[in-house]
Amino acid sequence: MTYPAEMRASLDKVEASRPRRLTESFPRLDPQEREAILHTFHPDYIADAFREIRVGPNKGDRTPRELADTLEAPSILEHEGYNLDEILRQEPSAFCDVLVIGGGGAGASAALLAQENGADVLLCTKLRFGDANTMMAQGGIQAADKENDSPAIHYLDVMGGGGFTSNPDLVEALVMGAPKVIAWLESLGVMFDKETDGTMRTIHGGGTSRKRMHAARDYTGAEIMRTLRDEVRSRVAERPSIKVWEFRPVIELLLDEKAQIAGAILKDLDTSRLMVVRAKSVIIATGGSGRLHYQGFPTTNHYGATGDGLVLAYRVGARLAFIDTMQYHPTGAAFPEQILGQLVTEKVRGLGAQICNADGEQFVYPLETRDVEAAAFIRECKKRKRGVMTLTGQAGVWLDSPLIDLLKGPGTIARELPAMVRQYKRFDIDMTREPILVYPTLHYQNGGVAIQPDAGTSIPGLFVAGEAAGRHPRAEPVDGQQPAGRVRVRSPLRGLCR
Repeated sequence: MTYPAEMRASLDKVEASRPRRLTESFPRLDPQEREAILHTFHPDYIADAFREIRVGPNKGDRTPRELADTLEAPSILEHEGYNLDEILRQEPSAFCDVLVIGGGGAGASAALLAQENGADVLLCTKLRFGDANTMMAQGGIQAADKENDSPAIHYLDVMGGGGFTSNPDLVEALVMGAPKVIAWLESLGVMFDKETDGTMRTIHGGGTSRKRMHAARDYTGAEIMRTLRDEVRSRVAERPSIKVWEFRPVIELLLDEKAQIAGAILKDLDTSRLMVVRAKSVIIATGGSGRLHYQGFPTTNHYGATGDGLVLAYRVGARLAFIDTMQYHPTGAAFPEQILGQLVTEKVRGLGAQICNADGEQFVYPLETRDVEAAAFIRECKKRKRGVMTLTGQAGVWLDSPLIDLLKGPGTIARELPAMVRQYKRFDIDMTREPILVYPTLHYQNGGVAIQPDAGTSIPGLFVAGEAAGRHPRAEPVDGQQPAGRVRVRSPLRGLCR
């Protein structure tokens, strides 16, 4: 499926402007324009897409309508007519020190570290172990471990990128721990890209002042997940203190008479049998909620990302934080339609690809923070009418990927982005020679279950890791006004994978 003639005329303009753009530097937006673009065009500021939650700890808070409906839905036990008293009278199917809910990067890491510290661990997941957004992360993972960088500089980048509304304690935990995480992952076998002398190769990410993004080609998340999953499975075989249950989602958390975590109720998807697990502590690592398709956006998320952990925690009284803001990755595939919404990693722009409109002109600096970049794309298509339309009516802008080889040398795209090159070749598109069409896609949830710096929640014994984690306490806007959403705020302890 090559580009149709209706799109070819625009492609010709991109190719014609390329020699000039090679010698030009496009300026970053000034702070006033950044704010104006966000408030006018970013999906998190569309008031009608949000409503107040009617029940629970976050009653009165605004969140996307899709998430509010999910949080207010009846229990699966109630909906399917189960008798809770009968379930709790049955003999528990398992006892453990730590129950980890979720089989992605956060869940696997939590299980490994808990087991290393002497805990008896059970990891359960509703799909296969490794079916997670971690597998979808392409561009890299950030840590300040170079001579020209430091956790302090990383801290400033994160705080600035979050509009100085992020929780400083959690940002500190993020940047201080990041170099150790890279070293730990490498010790387990993650093969990060390196220079010929063996030092880590790093590139820029959006909104960064230093090159600190570590990558494994363009399948960083898959490489990390492969390593973590293999390590867990090897320990399952060698030591009985860690177990993995697949296709057994948690459908309800259990509290004791002191309102402390006591375990969970699971459902075996193969037999439909309900199971009770008694646990001294629970770690929610269920990932995000992109498959709720907020505002009808396509998503990069895997099919299990339906916000399960938020619902589980909310039903036992844990407060959610910053659930009025979602991250829309600026470069999701817009053509062909078979891969609509699929991630086009930020690494493409980090390597030098530029963003162009239908007239072949740059209109935004390619490495603005993701919220600003995405809003600029939407403005170009909806207000300025300079987007490219596909035959099905999907709008998009050009990501001039061939520019990478011109800037970095022939073969760079094939070497640094092999998975993406193969993906587009399936549709007869050669991204080493032709630009690709992109448009914002729903990526990660910025908020989640409110956590403290130790990942604990307001419920004793309940912890949250990865994308399901939010911040605590809740920060308020300086001017006291509550917008429909605040796209600038990020969850520092959600994990660094891009």
